Amino acid sequence: MLAMAARGTASGSTAVVVGVLLVCAFLHAGVAESAEFTVGDGGGWSVNAGSWPNGKRFKGRDVLVFNYDPTAHDVVAVSAEGYRACAAPSGAKVYKSGADRVTLALGPNYFISSVPGDCQAGMKITVTAAKQGRIGGAS
Repeated sequence: MLAMAARGTASGSTAVVVGVLLVCAFLHAGVAESAEFTVGDGGGWSVNAGSWPNGKRFKGRDVLVFNYDPTAHDVVAVSAEGYRACAAPSGAKVYKSGADRVTLALGPNYFISSVPGDCQAGMKITVTAAKQGRIGGAS
């Protein structure tokens, strides 16, 4: 009888340890590291950056780094409509440092340059951030 009680306690302790390990693994998976991406890679934020997101995996809280000449361009976070129309509505978030860091929200994130002619020439990107990362973005 004593052997059975000892075995039950050992089984209970093992179950607790396994449970704690599972909780730790679950919490670690939920707090995945964010990644940092330089928009346009070596070419930076330019009229050639439109296809840059294609084939890349983005997730919420990843950071986009926009490198550009601040005397010639800017970066504006816009809605889908602002993206399609190449128009930055009043109150839109405008970045002007030339080395801007933008944290992605889940879902589609739209960016344009509001300098006249830039967006129309292709200086705009869409980056879609998923919970676990997905391929893509379309310009």
